[in-house]
Amino acid sequence: MRPDPSTVRIDGPWRHHDVHANGIRLHVTETGEGPLVLLLHGFCEFWWTWRHQLTAVADAGFRTVAVDLRGYGDSDKPPRGYDAWTLAGDVGGLIKALGEPHAHLVGHAWGGLLAWTVAAMHPRLVRSVGSVSAAHPLALRREIRRTALHRKATNQARALGHLFRAQLPLAPERWLTRDGAATVEALMRSWSSPEWTVQPGFGEVAARYRSAMRVRGAAHSALEYYRWAVRAQLRGEGRRFGEAMQREITVPVLQLSGAVDPCILPGTVRASASWARGHVETRLLDGVGHYPHQEAPAVTNRALTAFLTAQ
Repeated sequence: MRPDPSTVRIDGPWRHHDVHANGIRLHVTETGEGPLVLLLHGFCEFWWTWRHQLTAVADAGFRTVAVDLRGYGDSDKPPRGYDAWTLAGDVGGLIKALGEPHAHLVGHAWGGLLAWTVAAMHPRLVRSVGSVSAAHPLALRREIRRTALHRKATNQARALGHLFRAQLPLAPERWLTRDGAATVEALMRSWSSPEWTVQPGFGEVAARYRSAMRVRGAAHSALEYYRWAVRAQLRGEGRRFGEAMQREITVPVLQLSGAVDPCILPGTVRASASWARGHVETRLLDGVGHYPHQEAPAVTNRALTAFLTAQ
């Protein structure tokens, strides 16, 4: 039996509720009071990826909200709407539905890419961007194209090989969910630093994500993000998206990434600064992989709260 979507509503020092935005229902977890900080998760995750930051950011004086993005966790899983325009509309609509004029956006991986996108497409709604193990979409596209034909093992095109594997019909869904979604844990282990994966609690963390990916519709929705990202490059909408993303980001930006992240390479992170014209702070954490907010939560929390309180 597949897990019920409500299983992702994990108890803690936060409250769960639903918000209707951009035509769908989004499940959010919230704590704290003050300026709004909206936390956006990445591939194969859900709101719980921000469990360490929810309380730390709230204690620093912010209204902190972590959302299950479209198609994930206990949010709606419509058959379409996984393009960047609609996803950015989800985030913009969520900010308004929460009764706020703007928000600080913090996103991990795909969520970080989405934070950059919202800042370009809906600049009046964004106060700052926190990009965790992520890159500006155009920096990422440029690095993939530049290294696609290179034989070097450590290049950005090879680092995102799973993105291209997702383009096959139906098979990736089975690949992602078979054996109790064992692939989710395998990806986490290969993308993380060895120091985290040998810790006693890692298996329990991975089990949470495996269960969330087995919620009906979640695997297909998660892969639709990647499918649009690749297929749009072959269509006119890819060109239009590139034109829209040329808008300079004028709000402050924090780039926080693991120095041994095998997915988003340090050179791609640094290249993202080319699209920012405000204050940009870039930090690479030694010995940390693709999940700084989980592998090194104390360091991440200090960097994030210091950045937010300075704005």
